[in-house]
Amino acid sequence: MINKTNRNEMRQKRQLRIRKTLVGTPLRPRLNVFRSNKHIYAQLIDDVNGVTLVSASSLEEAVEAKDAGNLRGAIIVGKLIAERAVDKSIKKVIFDRAGYLYHGRVKALAEAARDAGLEF
Repeated sequence: MINKTNRNEMRQKRQLRIRKTLVGTPLRPRLNVFRSNKHIYAQLIDDVNGVTLVSASSLEEAVEAKDAGNLRGAIIVGKLIAERAVDKSIKKVIFDRAGYLYHGRVKALAEAARDAGLEF
């Protein structure tokens, strides 16, 4: 019998492969993206000190409940994370897509963050 591969396990393997080379520093933190079926989350992480500097998610009041899991929600979260990063004088980041394809909500979040002032 053929065993079906678990998509999340495959994504986690890709994430570990990617994370070997990506390291966030205080000057250039890692922009991590996590997406679930209903929401999308973004964090700026300093891996050297093990600290989350800035975070944003579709659970916040700025994102309406009906837009939480779609492209509009991802765009709003991308703008929020970029605005908060610029307020803390963070301009350059390393983008960590966490094993997800650079497509759809992940791409929309990244492009919105770029448009709002982040460089990666």
